[in-house]
This record gives sequence, structure tokens and C-alpha cells, in this order.
Amino acid sequence: MELEELQQVWKELSQEVEKQKKLNHKIIMDMTERKYRKKFDKIMRYETAGAVICILAAGFVLFNFDKLDTFFYQACGIFAIAFLVVLPASVLRALRKIKTIDLINNTYKDTLVAYAKAKNRLLLLQRVGIFSSFIFFFVTLALTDKIVNDKDKFQETESWYFIVLVLIGLLFFGRWGYRIYLKITGSAENIIEELKP
Repeated sequence: MELEELQQVWKELSQEVEKQKKLNHKIIMDMTERKYRKKFDKIMRYETAGAVICILAAGFVLFNFDKLDTFFYQACGIFAIAFLVVLPASVLRALRKIKTIDLINNTYKDTLVAYAKAKNRLLLLQRVGIFSSFIFFFVTLALTDKIVNDKDKFQETESWYFIVLVLIGLLFFGRWGYRIYLKITGSAENIIEELKP
């Protein structure tokens, strides 16, 4: 074999090796992106189911809005409808945004910046949801008794035990749910950090 032939074979092998490297890199990036997005699939399903329930509850309040005969009950009804529509929609939008961050075409720095913004927004919405759920609980008590029984729940003394127990349950459930979000976002962040050049 002459030198020119050896150089040609060497050049072809080098190109083939380079192609394989690019292909392997693309496969690894695709797998990483799938693994990253899968982190949010389960929570997305739960949030979607919750949003459907919230929309149905908002429809129930809206359908029975004529039973809310005072300004207080009407304000509670408007708050409940807004809470049941806006918060779930915002959480789903934030989840979709964090889930669809482009890990393949963005630079590592751009990915980190986009992820940090999306993560902070999602966790902020979770904190807002936890704190506003306490207000929503009292609004729900007032509305439910007014719509179903045409009574004022807060005038019944025996219901205060129930209220305290539910508030304690809300506190523990809210903390548990927030920890799940912290775990998922932390795990997703670890996947992104694996991409560090």
C-alpha cells in the first residue's frame, strides 16, 4: 500500500470515528432529555387530574352562584372560582415549561438559567398554593354550607374541632407535597448537572 492510500484510509477511518462520536453524543443527549422529562410525567398527571377536579368544583360554585345572596358570599364565590381556575392552570403551565426545557439545543449555561427560572416559579406557585389553601378552606366551608344547607358553618360551635383538625391536616399535607416537588426538581437538576462539559 502506498502512502497516499494509507492517508486516504486513515482519513476515512477518522471520519467514521467522528461520525460515531457524534451519533453516540446525540443518543446520550436524547436519553438524558427523556430521563429528565420523565421526572415530571407522574406529577404532571396528578396535577392534571387535580386541575380537572378544580374546574368541576369551580363550575359547581358558578352554577350555584345565585344562592350566594350577600356580598360576603359572592366575594367568597368569586375568590373560590378564581382560586380553582387560576392556580391549577398556573401550576400546569409552570410544569410544562420546566418539563420542556431543551437540553439538546441549548448551551449548558442557557439550560441552567432556564431551569433555575422555571424551578423558582414552580416552587413559588407551590408555596402560594399551600398558604392560600388555608384561606380557601374557610371560603369552602362558608360556600358549601350556604349552597347545600343555606346555613352559616361558623355559627356552629361543634364544627370548630373539625376545622382545627383539617387545618393541621392541611399543614402536614402541604409540607409533604412541597417536599415531593423539592425532591423532583432536585433530581432533575442533577440530570442537568451531568451534562456539564
